Amino acid sequence: MRAAVILPQLRAPQADTTAPGLAARTAAARMAEAVGLATSIGLTVVHTEVVPLRERKPGTLLGEGQIQAARQAIQEQSVVVAIVDAALTPVQQRNLERAWGCKVIDRTGLILEIFGERARTREGALQVELAHLEYQRTRLVRSWTHLERQRGGFGFLGGPGESQIEIDRRLISARIVRLKKELEQVRRTRGLHRRARNRVPYPVVALVGYTNAGKSTLFNALTGAGVYAQDQLFATLDPTMRAIRLPSGRNVILSDTVGFISDLPTQLVEAFRATLEEVAAADIILHVRDAAHPDTAAQRADVLNVLREMAEGPYPTLDPGWESRVIEVLNKVDLLGAAASAPDADAIAVSALRGDGLEFLRSALDARLTAGFDEVEYAIPATDGMRLAWLHRHGHVLEREEREGVMHLRVRLSPADRARFERTPT
Repeated sequence: MRAAVILPQLRAPQADTTAPGLAARTAAARMAEAVGLATSIGLTVVHTEVVPLRERKPGTLLGEGQIQAARQAIQEQSVVVAIVDAALTPVQQRNLERAWGCKVIDRTGLILEIFGERARTREGALQVELAHLEYQRTRLVRSWTHLERQRGGFGFLGGPGESQIEIDRRLISARIVRLKKELEQVRRTRGLHRRARNRVPYPVVALVGYTNAGKSTLFNALTGAGVYAQDQLFATLDPTMRAIRLPSGRNVILSDTVGFISDLPTQLVEAFRATLEEVAAADIILHVRDAAHPDTAAQRADVLNVLREMAEGPYPTLDPGWESRVIEVLNKVDLLGAAASAPDADAIAVSALRGDGLEFLRSALDARLTAGFDEVEYAIPATDGMRLAWLHRHGHVLEREEREGVMHLRVRLSPADRARFERTPT
């Protein structure tokens, strides 16, 4: 499907307050990201255009001359869908469609389309559908009458004087209510699974980062799993979890999550709360960055802003001390070249594709998880296999020596595990 990408850019000194994440980027970087979003769902971008704006026109966003110039290019290139990389009001979207004679979607609509195509699990599908409906409910559309088939007829919803638009909105609202109930059940189920893991207990390490930073490639490199990983935006939407063993022998659960993006639609932040709860429950948050991307600093700021919103918003899910649990990982360092500047001093440089730095990353996870642990010595009869196995499972055995039927061990344990072990009857 042939597509055009139109990037409105407000001229200085007026700031674009509707998209703080985008404002820090150059027009070229913003355009490259918008084209990447479009091509990631199979669109063929045949026309791109940066449109400078002095002000936002309430009815069309763009000026009349700019609309006509874009119309000519759209017609000459036989464009089927025009993507406006900004937030459009329903009125602006409708007026641009009439002016250009093609389908028009804004940045939010494009991201929702990508999520709709990529979601695979039932949870992901429910979350995407909810986000779509929340978005469409604000728009005057006539494309949702098919929802009545899910209800077995809608004659009881309103009298004969009710307009089709009102019926559509009522159907959407009813579906949203049902979806929220189903998602709440999903969250309860995930909570049960999380409590079950806590009883094991294995620490949880959550991968977060800007979309296409290489989280899934790193996940596969660390776990040996076959999670879908491609050089495209939003390749991963559904959370995936695998157990890995660290150099100390300790097991941890690694969780791959959806990528963040600047100006993430509000509907998706809310709809994907269940997915983001995996981050909230993590013992360590691995912030994976694309070290070779020209806007890596701006992408880092976008991810941290989303995490801060999770901690400081009206319904916080992250605890106030979440920053202390973050480890930054600079991925794709193999693309930097010899002349590139050195990576951030506090970050761990890796190449998930080549495997460079992964052992150091595993050791860093070990060190962070055992920070504050107690180093203790125990003498346990060699025949007490149950207690010996418990220490190996919950602690890091540093030394082990058997003398005269007694096993002498030097072990690193968390204070809680040490207390639990020492109050267990011998």
